[in-house]
Amino acid sequence: MDSYEGRPLPRPGEDVYDQGLAFDLGTMRRRQVLRVFGLGAIAAGLAGCGAEETATTEKTVLGEIPNETAGPYPGDGSNGPNVLTESGVVRSDITSSFGTATGTAQGVPITLTLSLKDLANAGAAFAGVAVYVWHCDRAGAYSLYSTGVTGENYLRGVQIADDAGEVKFTSIFPACYTGRWPHIHFEVYPDQASIVDASKAIATSQVALPKETCDEAYQQTGYEASVTNLAQVSLDSDNVFGEDSGALQSATVTGSPMSGYAVTLEVGVDTTTTPTGGQLSGDGTPSGAPGAPPSGGMGGPPPSGGPGGPGGPPPSR
Repeated sequence: MDSYEGRPLPRPGEDVYDQGLAFDLGTMRRRQVLRVFGLGAIAAGLAGCGAEETATTEKTVLGEIPNETAGPYPGDGSNGPNVLTESGVVRSDITSSFGTATGTAQGVPITLTLSLKDLANAGAAFAGVAVYVWHCDRAGAYSLYSTGVTGENYLRGVQIADDAGEVKFTSIFPACYTGRWPHIHFEVYPDQASIVDASKAIATSQVALPKETCDEAYQQTGYEASVTNLAQVSLDSDNVFGEDSGALQSATVTGSPMSGYAVTLEVGVDTTTTPTGGQLSGDGTPSGAPGAPPSGGMGGPPPSGGPGGPGGPPPSR
């Protein structure tokens, strides 16, 4: 044998173990170098994969929340009353009415947390935006509009997003009324000063509640009609969530009817796109604004009953 591992042997013809101390030391150093380079290559490869994975993750940004109708009972001035001009509307607990109204909505307690992301700024926390939330009570009625609760303004309120882009509300689990999947409405405004003008909303959408939670919540007192109504609808057939089964609007929910539910949803808002939701008429102006006659509330005949409430048919939205 004249060579070993590509190196010429100082003593050809003799066993590799008898090549002398200098050859042995050279062999050991070579193997250490190869080991270091080998580990380095593996580490580099893993680092490369990690960097690629991280880059992919960073590029995967939350999609824009779908723009939806505000429905016929927004209370934002686009269709009758405007609760957003009233002192006290900025609050975290929306269970009770405020101002001169004194009613309190009964039902399974929830906390709603919306995490706002600024898609025009690489999905950063959207701090400082104002979020208006509203929904029906456990009987399916909307305050300000439905028969028996026109003098109430409960289950409506505004919060300003904190540095993490989060807003939190204390409320009750909404009913399921005829023709609609259980949901919570919300509008996003650039800041608190903008909330008095519905046309300044930069996003209008709805939160879809999961069926398993609805089935559980609707076993509680006061939700009896919701059991029947829920059996007649699905996310796929709903006229708001049906397009994609509420893919970006379906909340994550934990808890129980006894302890209350924690409802959470990430909301991507893109200010580079034109809002298409809310109460818009054919000429692009909010319904209820000049040039677009209101369909109910102040300036026109109020609806005779809220969804699920007595005295009138439910709305489609």
